[in-house]
Amino acid sequence: MPTSSTSFEVLPSNQPTAGSIRDNILANPGFGKYFTDHMVNVRWTVDAGWHGHQVRPYGPLTLDPAASVLHYGQEIFEGIKAYRHADGSVWTFRPEKNAERFRRSARRLALPELTDEDFIGSIKALLAQDHTWVPTPSSDTDECSLYLRPFMIASEAFLGVRPAHEVDYYVIASPAASYFKGGISPVSIWLSSHYKRAAAGGTGFAKCGGNYAASLAAQKEAESHGCGQVVFLDAAESKWIEELGGMNLFFVFKDGRLVTPRLTDTILEGVTRNSVLTLAKDEGLTPEERPISIDEWREGAASGEITEVFACGTAAVITPVGELVTEDERIRLNGDGGNEVAMRIRKKLLDVQYGRSEDKHGWLTQLV
Repeated sequence: MPTSSTSFEVLPSNQPTAGSIRDNILANPGFGKYFTDHMVNVRWTVDAGWHGHQVRPYGPLTLDPAASVLHYGQEIFEGIKAYRHADGSVWTFRPEKNAERFRRSARRLALPELTDEDFIGSIKALLAQDHTWVPTPSSDTDECSLYLRPFMIASEAFLGVRPAHEVDYYVIASPAASYFKGGISPVSIWLSSHYKRAAAGGTGFAKCGGNYAASLAAQKEAESHGCGQVVFLDAAESKWIEELGGMNLFFVFKDGRLVTPRLTDTILEGVTRNSVLTLAKDEGLTPEERPISIDEWREGAASGEITEVFACGTAAVITPVGELVTEDERIRLNGDGGNEVAMRIRKKLLDVQYGRSEDKHGWLTQLV
């Protein structure tokens, strides 16, 4: 079993979930509904730095009502998955990229930075205790996994606007079923004209709760128009495509280009996004990171220049986009290409994650 050089004290749960109950949960876990028996906690103080590395029983947190996170929103999080391979081993995908993004988010939110050793070590320590919670896929189309949620909160009790002097880092884990239970269908997405997700100089590139909270009103608006997701335009000109509430966007052109909005400080650098750009080259596509406007989307869809649009992220992997709905129109692609490129890249990515194909890029890290 792989080990980390970081030492975590293990406090085993004295009330672990019974095997029969766990098996029933794993048969139909949904997403984010059930949690494993343990969690990780590491504490930081301005005087002592990071200390008190523990794996302890999963349970409620005790926070002072004046805890900074409750009043000033000083917190960040990550999303990553653990996959069970056919031989029973458990792996995760590009955790060093999540660790790197976690540090970028920490810097922007004035939180202490966590090393790769502690970030990846915390995941390994948790899985050493809770590896039986990682579902076993029943087939190549079963995308069940264990979703891991590392997060950091400002836990110091004070009512002053400054970076907290006491911080807690946690990792919790939740078994997750296939995102698309009935098969993958293109989604309709709503173009938000009233709300903006992020502005230059803000926190758009950080994975912090405030960004997601700010997207919820737009998401409600999208649902009221029969759409499953919402896409945001830039805050300065309301012209340039940025991203969905929680996923990055790609546009497939008929000449073989794969275009995604260029990263700025208003767009989250997705790990799946980065991986798709690499796999696109393997597939003979020409990836481009550049600004793409709503007008180019509209005109490219009408002319047939744009043949596919898809979104990507950790939870859903790759999701084809069927149409863009605005207050005035519905923008659909001219023709039905069957989302061939999106589905081909999706399969290639999943085959690596589940160990069904060679990991040519060294993306996998064994946990158990």
